[in-house]
Formats: sequence, structure tokens, C-alpha cells
Amino acid sequence: VETAGPAVVHIGVLKGNRPAGVGSGLVVASDGLILTNSHVVSGAGAIKVSMADGQKSDARVIGEDPHSDIAVLRTDVHLAAPALSFFDSKAIHKGQLAIAIGNPLGFEQTVTAGVVSATGRSMRSQTGRLIDDVIQTDAALNPGNSGGPLVDSRGRVIGINTAVIRGAQGIAFAVASNTANFVISEIIRYGAVRRAFIGVSADTV
Repeated sequence: VETAGPAVVHIGVLKGNRPAGVGSGLVVASDGLILTNSHVVSGAGAIKVSMADGQKSDARVIGEDPHSDIAVLRTDVHLAAPALSFFDSKAIHKGQLAIAIGNPLGFEQTVTAGVVSATGRSMRSQTGRLIDDVIQTDAALNPGNSGGPLVDSRGRVIGINTAVIRGAQGIAFAVASNTANFVISEIIRYGAVRRAFIGVSADTV
């Protein structure tokens, strides 16, 4: 927590002049590059970010991928934050410690702990496309945790918290760190995630 906590940001979204939601994010580069969920900032008119040490800035979306629920922001000023490492999500296993850091229900820098309940899950994004290699955890997540990091006991990022099943207890999901890394690199290089596709037609014979 001491390692990852200072890099977690509070994200406030405005539509017009009215608050439209809050979420969490993770500083991935000190020049103001922030990783969060696409559903947190989608359609935002303005984005405000703040850190636990008082740093604040406006931010803008430089790219988002609704298919994986990942978005990349850039702030107007550089943010002093520790450099965090992304752990290979293929190397995590059931039962290992998982720590979620975020801003649930507006309570900043909240830490919840649990274990990795399962790996390799699939879930539907808001676009209907399957997100593969999703991590299931029982670390408590609430509205506002979205976009915050899921870290291991060494403070290494293993996932980006993204969803809960309402009404269920101890079932939450995070986009794997490997997926997040891929999306970040695609957005920085090309502005969007490039995906291969094929055309398939069918007929009754």
C-alpha cells in the first residue's frame, strides 16, 4: 500500500457544469499519464484529477478502448508519483493476496484486501465484446473503485478494477495487467487499439 497508494488518483467527471460521477485512476508516468476505466470517463465534458498529497489538475482523454474498458488520460501538469511496475498477470495464481486501492463512494485512498479468487475469466464489456483474462477477486469494491489498481503484496499492479456483480458478495473483477499494458501501448502509438478481424457469412444448405 505504501508503494502503490501515492500513485492512485481521484477522478471527478463533469458533464456541463454538473458532477457526473467519480472514479479512480493510476499514474503510470510522471508526465501526467493516467490509466483508468473507459466507463469512468466516457462522454465526460471535463475531467478533474487529484492526489492524496494535494496535487490537482485538469485532464483529457487521449484514447480509450471500450472493448476492454480501459482509457488513458493526460493531465495538464506533471504529477509527482512513484513509478509502479506491472506484474505479469499470467503468473498470478488463486489464493494469492490481492489489494484494491481507490475512492469508493467518494472515500479517497480506501484500501481493501482479499485474495485472487480465479484467473482467466471472461466478461462482457459495455460494447458487448468479451474481455478475456479477467481476474476475479473478493476484495471489496464499490462505485468509485473503478479504474483503481489491484496490486499484489509487493505493490505490483496485477489488474485494473472494473466491475462488481450487484447483489453478490465477494465477487469483483479486474482487467488483467497484461491487457492493460497492451491497450496503453496501442493508444500511445496509434491513438486506438488495432484489432484484426475477418468476415464470415453463413447460409442454410
